[in-house]
Amino acid sequence: MNFSLEQLNTFVAVYEQQAFSKAAIKLTKHRTTVAQVITSLEDQLAITLFNRLSRSVEPTEDAVLLYHYAKQILEQAKTLDRFALSLSFGGLESVTIAYASFLPHHVVSKIRRQLYEDFPSMRVNFLVRTKPEIKAGIEDGSIHFGIVNIYESKVINSIDFTFLGNMPFVPFAHAGSELSTKPSSEALSTMKSLRQFVLKSMVDDKMTEKVVVSSKHEYVDQLAVIIKLVQDNFGWALLPKSIIESEYVTENLVEIKCDEIKQDIMVPISLWCPHSKQIAQVKKSIIKVADYYINKSAN
Repeated sequence: MNFSLEQLNTFVAVYEQQAFSKAAIKLTKHRTTVAQVITSLEDQLAITLFNRLSRSVEPTEDAVLLYHYAKQILEQAKTLDRFALSLSFGGLESVTIAYASFLPHHVVSKIRRQLYEDFPSMRVNFLVRTKPEIKAGIEDGSIHFGIVNIYESKVINSIDFTFLGNMPFVPFAHAGSELSTKPSSEALSTMKSLRQFVLKSMVDDKMTEKVVVSSKHEYVDQLAVIIKLVQDNFGWALLPKSIIESEYVTENLVEIKCDEIKQDIMVPISLWCPHSKQIAQVKKSIIKVADYYINKSAN
């Protein structure tokens, strides 16, 4: 049984808008045309997709089942269109890279340096964004690459996915703090009683149980702000182990050893981007840097 993209697109619009008139506005079509497409689809399937009410429609159980498949097919069609379009274009003049707030600034800087070496004339924009914002930006074309925490994430067919590795996070505190003077056998109990700064993005990515230790925890959006607060001895925090690469960042900071924490807190990192020939070489440069720093700190 063959379905046209017009049929599926109209069906999805009516399903989401719950009315022929609203779907018609969204599709810039006449209401009668939308209703005819749905009636034709129902005849083709020999089922009823919507119960017609006075000014709206109500999806049937069959419509609910069909919607998820139709939505997926439309997303794949959009992906195919973007990929086909990219085959006819050359390199990009600029790229936009979005990343979650947990990514250390020295890694961002190294990525920029690598891109400068590989593509000297290309402009590069870096943006801090949440995972949903990155997904939406890649799908609408405003973002070319996203570096994200994929803890408990599902596979997204419309986005190219490259697993970069697990970024280790370990406890850090001020070199002169109470916590830094405790033996490893007492570190955990002390951490539980002191103020802890937690990256908000880690909580948004459903890692609360893994990263929140102290009842006196405070959420902060930016990694740089947390580092500064710890440097000023306001509390302690779980920070990327790779920050030891930067002498400036680690000033007055020490890693805290804890008997009860046998392994580093591992955060799975992925590079998201659209399926596109245009950005293939840029992707290789980003992966080269990110893979080195993420996996180096994990060893």
